[in-house]
Amino acid sequence: MAFDVDAVRAQIPALKSGSARFDAPGGTQTPQPVIDALMDALANPLANRGRTTEGERNAEAIVAGARRALADLLGADPRGIVFGRSATQLTYDLSRTLAKNWGPGDEVVVSRLDHDANIRPWIQAAEAVGATVRWADFDAATGELTTEHIARVLSGHTRLVAVTAASNLIGTRPDIPAVADLVHRAGSLLHVDAVHYASHAAVDLPGLGADFLVCSPYKFLGPHLGVLAGRPEMLETLRPDKLLPSTDAVPERFELGTLPYELLAGARAAVDFLAGLAPVADGTRRERLIATFAAIEAHEDALRARIEQGLAALGGITVHSRAARRTPTLLLTLADHSATAASQYLAEHGVDAPAGSFYALEASRRLGLGDEGGLRIGLAPYSSDDDVDRLLDALSGFLGTPPVTGCTDGAQGRTGTHR
Repeated sequence: MAFDVDAVRAQIPALKSGSARFDAPGGTQTPQPVIDALMDALANPLANRGRTTEGERNAEAIVAGARRALADLLGADPRGIVFGRSATQLTYDLSRTLAKNWGPGDEVVVSRLDHDANIRPWIQAAEAVGATVRWADFDAATGELTTEHIARVLSGHTRLVAVTAASNLIGTRPDIPAVADLVHRAGSLLHVDAVHYASHAAVDLPGLGADFLVCSPYKFLGPHLGVLAGRPEMLETLRPDKLLPSTDAVPERFELGTLPYELLAGARAAVDFLAGLAPVADGTRRERLIATFAAIEAHEDALRARIEQGLAALGGITVHSRAARRTPTLLLTLADHSATAASQYLAEHGVDAPAGSFYALEASRRLGLGDEGGLRIGLAPYSSDDDVDRLLDALSGFLGTPPVTGCTDGAQGRTGTHR
């Protein structure tokens, strides 16, 4: 069965605003079932978790259900799922906890491809204890971050390597299993930022070889929340700062204060929504999620191919997303035009595509774009052929070039004229 984008769009109220949305890397729009789950959680009794009152039992059920759902999404053990305010907060918490066992002579590796949330927490934690930070570069011409780039900065003193599974700026998807093998053979831990990756591909924590991994449900149709996944036995070895009366159990020892139950209910609903998009209705939730992401990847890659073909026909546009394996995320710069001006023009014409470096400052600087970055076009499961038409039409109008014609639709094989 083909991916039914119309059925997906029909369940997302925000799309009724009429904009063609290419801002999904910064956060997706929310399906009605997720909104309903948030409301239901708040409409029913809630209390601190326990088993005595209805409110306590409701809270306990929400937390347990969310852990199972995110474990299914990430191919992880529910006992290794930690919830927090954001992936950034969870990374800061983890970096400070791990750094308790670092000191002078120890080394931490970060990558210039990464979002700053997977760079600065590690730098600051290392600096606080006198450890050394080493930088893994990437190839600006190709956008590739390879095992060779990592190998150049690994040593017998490396305690942790932090790297992205997919760049939120240019979409590059490094070979994380190969990186993990290299890192573990050096005796180091691997922390993976999967915030952007989890929006476009099925995550498999053991398959990736990550010791720790973070993601954010609001990037895959859920509410604003952070999730850290790790092996329970690894988490058992860590002693985070916490309040004296709070539990020492894993994963709860890493969760500060009372959890946002309504957001956890929404996160579970987002996972269930994604599982419901599978082209087949049977199988476990994990199996259906894998099928869903295969269908989403095919859908998004077909749209990306159309966009790339249209951009090439327009001319005057440099596409900085060039890696062989990448998400459907394109960073553009336009000859004689600023990305900010392009973004403003597109918004005025009903196309949402933001400009900037999107907290990937090191990557933007490495590409020679400074802190300003470029125009980012990001696809989501609800992106459509009509959205692509409108994007290319608006860019044509901004650049003052003839409309793109004869642009093949990679998903359906049709040829259309962008008016």
